[in-house]
Amino acid sequence: MRVKPQKWNEKEYGNEGNGFWVVAIVGQRVIWYNDIEEGFNISSYKEYGEIEEYLCNQDELKYAVMKLYKLIKFGENEAIYQDSQG
Repeated sequence: MRVKPQKWNEKEYGNEGNGFWVVAIVGQRVIWYNDIEEGFNISSYKEYGEIEEYLCNQDELKYAVMKLYKLIKFGENEAIYQDSQG
């Protein structure tokens, strides 16, 4: 899951800082640090090195990891429900 932090492109806001730091890859999802919003996010990717969607969560890394775990364990819809329950 964990990778050596590496800059990945993101088309909407990524040019400002030459990309965002990806810190984990699981399947077709990455955990990355948004230095504009100062928080971690989970996004999908189709092409290695290219983040598909810009998100502006301000999560600590541990919360992004827990969210990704829920996505893997429960699937997307159930993970959203689990998050809403705490």
